[in-house]
Amino acid sequence: MSGLWYFWGSLALLLGGYFVYGAFVEKVFGADFGRLTPVKSRRDGVDYIELPRYKIFLIQLLNIAGLGPVIGPILGALYGPSALLWVVFGCIFGGAVHDYCSAMMSLRYGGASYPEIIGRNLGTGVRRFMEVFAIAFMIMVGAVFVLGPAALLANLTSFGLPFWATLIFAYYFLATIMPIDTIIGRIYPFFSVLLLVMAFGLAGSLMLSGRPVLPNTDFFVNTDPAGLPIWPLLFITIACGAISGFHATQSPLMTRCMESEKHGRMLFYGPMIAEGVLGLIWVTLGLSFYESPEALSAVIKAGTPTLVVQEISMALLGPIGGMLAILGVVVLPISTGDTAFRSARLLVADTLRIDQGPIGKRLMIAVPLFTAGIALTFVDFAVIWRYFGWANQTMSCVTLWAIAVYLARRERFHWIATLPAAFMTVVCVSYLCYAKIGFGMSVEMSTLIGIASAAASLVLFLSRGKRMPELENEASC
Repeated sequence: MSGLWYFWGSLALLLGGYFVYGAFVEKVFGADFGRLTPVKSRRDGVDYIELPRYKIFLIQLLNIAGLGPVIGPILGALYGPSALLWVVFGCIFGGAVHDYCSAMMSLRYGGASYPEIIGRNLGTGVRRFMEVFAIAFMIMVGAVFVLGPAALLANLTSFGLPFWATLIFAYYFLATIMPIDTIIGRIYPFFSVLLLVMAFGLAGSLMLSGRPVLPNTDFFVNTDPAGLPIWPLLFITIACGAISGFHATQSPLMTRCMESEKHGRMLFYGPMIAEGVLGLIWVTLGLSFYESPEALSAVIKAGTPTLVVQEISMALLGPIGGMLAILGVVVLPISTGDTAFRSARLLVADTLRIDQGPIGKRLMIAVPLFTAGIALTFVDFAVIWRYFGWANQTMSCVTLWAIAVYLARRERFHWIATLPAAFMTVVCVSYLCYAKIGFGMSVEMSTLIGIASAAASLVLFLSRGKRMPELENEASC
């Protein structure tokens, strides 16, 4: 019974975070409800198209969700109930602040893409680096979010993984080059309903099934079967659902479609809280459905985390309901992979100043991007996912420091971004020092280096952040 209270309490905290802390963040940022938005002055019929609020919310939710708030929480459940704490508090004080502020900065800069948001606040050198980093990351995301849904669909049908990967890539290509209201704006509302029905259907079925909900509520005991440490691995494993740098690359797609700054909290802080709810549900399912972390680990090792999704969905909802739930999970990565490639196209176009009105110029960028994405699908999924996790959190770290500088220049309460930026610096540096893909140091040494890096970053920010020149004035929209 206590497990149910933990679940409902966590859900209440997430919702309360939107109404209380979200309103505080909105006030700190200084949303100007009378300010003109980019769509009013830059309408082009391709990317700058005014969309209804409900469509923007649903598109943003699907853009940022992907497989992250499913696979990450399932893997995070191996570490025990501490995963719930990271989802709840990471989402409210880290992820939602990151998403809202970076989106509002994009809006103020005329719908600017991610590297421009970073560059205007952290300098030209950082901007140039993030242009390359972000484009490479978008291609990596697109590749990751082909393999996951293709594997699920291959398990459910007689068609193999190459067939489904080809079909998904073909859809991605069309969604990348067509006007945003042609495909994405039309099908995402339906996809969103499917996603939400799937998530809450599984949560409700778990509670009615008689299975113990959160049988282990000892939040400070590491239950990972391999003995891997919670710190810093949990904070990289669960990115989407807590905080994700990928989101800052997606928000500009929607800032180009919104009519007023007064909708910012609903359209950017809100979807992150919704993604946190998805993460909360999948952590709970991972912790509750299997008898032990070893049992969960065995299923993961038998295939991928998508096999866990299939088992849970079929067991809790039966063949028909389970199939719908699995389709909801298939929708998540597909509805992120398409916008990842679309964002990559816009990043290249903004960097090289290529007009995206003519379809020929869109194709000129899209073809090489997809060539690179297809090549990445031949790399082992587990390897791509490890690099994806670290790159994702590193981007969130950089974005939070840019937000902190932006707020400090305007004499606003920058600590809403500075504190999570410092924390994520410790996480990212510690992981890089500890992990096999990094330097393979001990946890203790890695953590000391991470803390030292965060302290140095904080000192540099406090001494120079407010005085750093903004590269360009805010766009007049």
